[in-house]
Amino acid sequence: MPNKPIFVATHPRACSTAFERVFMTRRESLQCIHEPFGDAFYYGPERLSVRYEADEEARKASGFNQSTFKTVFDRIERESTDGKRVFIKDIIHYLVPPDGKPASIAPSLLKVKRGIGTNGETNGHQPNGHTNGVNGTAHDVAVNGDASQKAPYPYGTEAEPGNPTVVPTELLSQFHFTFLIRDPHYSIPSYYRCTIPPLDEVTGFYDFYPSEAGYDEVRRVFDYLRQINLVGPRMAAAGVAANVVSNGVANGTNGHHGKKGNAEICVVDADDLLDSPAAMIEAYCKSVGIPYQPEMLTWDTEEDHAFARAAFEKWKGFHNDAIESKELKARCHTKAFKSEEEFDAEWRAKYGEKGARIIRETVDRNMADYHYMKQFALKV
Repeated sequence: MPNKPIFVATHPRACSTAFERVFMTRRESLQCIHEPFGDAFYYGPERLSVRYEADEEARKASGFNQSTFKTVFDRIERESTDGKRVFIKDIIHYLVPPDGKPASIAPSLLKVKRGIGTNGETNGHQPNGHTNGVNGTAHDVAVNGDASQKAPYPYGTEAEPGNPTVVPTELLSQFHFTFLIRDPHYSIPSYYRCTIPPLDEVTGFYDFYPSEAGYDEVRRVFDYLRQINLVGPRMAAAGVAANVVSNGVANGTNGHHGKKGNAEICVVDADDLLDSPAAMIEAYCKSVGIPYQPEMLTWDTEEDHAFARAAFEKWKGFHNDAIESKELKARCHTKAFKSEEEFDAEWRAKYGEKGARIIRETVDRNMADYHYMKQFALKV
């Protein structure tokens, strides 16, 4: 369990890239992989998103138009071979069909037999050894068995009962899952800003998709992993017993694992992280089995910055603050309480009536899922 790749599952604009930069400082022992599954979700022959469905040139220009979910797992497996523990931070809805649509297994991941899943049998296709590459037959099955069909999803492949993702449970079980969340009142307007002028010209996201908020997917994946005993029932805690009882699950004393060796529940709320970064990172490290060092919270060498720029390059415009940062430190002032009316007024002033309405509708739609996850949040 301690050597399992760590998977920080999150939604957009959750301060997750700043969180990731903390662990990028541990390059001697951790191999950080930044949001790899977006390649397949947006651009490849198994893509789930319709964002670039009508723009084949944009998919080609991305450099990831041949990326499947299998090629992403190929990359993870390759980067797991140098003795370092893998640390992945990714948007979990990249593994889940949008809008609550039923999931079936990605064609390139059918009949996975062993390991992280790429050197075994996968629907009769062997790995081709090329980064982000697939062979012709993999592309054919990725479009429901018919390469002439424009949209690859739904796949027409088998589903796993209860599994909300396109990844077989056998592969999900290879990871140590943790979760990072943020109040939608802050994440949603932050994401909306990336999809309107002037930032949209940088990000290439020209429309705001409420389906990309990501909270529903975080909750459903979290619940599924608990249901199949990949996480829980114990909850992560900062050096004290976790005696919370949530949703009918009793949690015993703190530890890295619950029953049967599964990982304890570890959910980080961005507000708690920003209020007490050192304590939260130390507690998180304890939960996942990473030795904590205070210097992890500072990165201000040219090597640090060059590493981050290279890692974040493909998602232009989304990570500028994290790229330009030098440390993770507590905010100077406690987050001020705002009424819903004050939020609405702020959004109208920044984004106009239409923007404020879209943000409000999206925030309201995701608050229940946020509050559900919040009850499991790590406290220090």
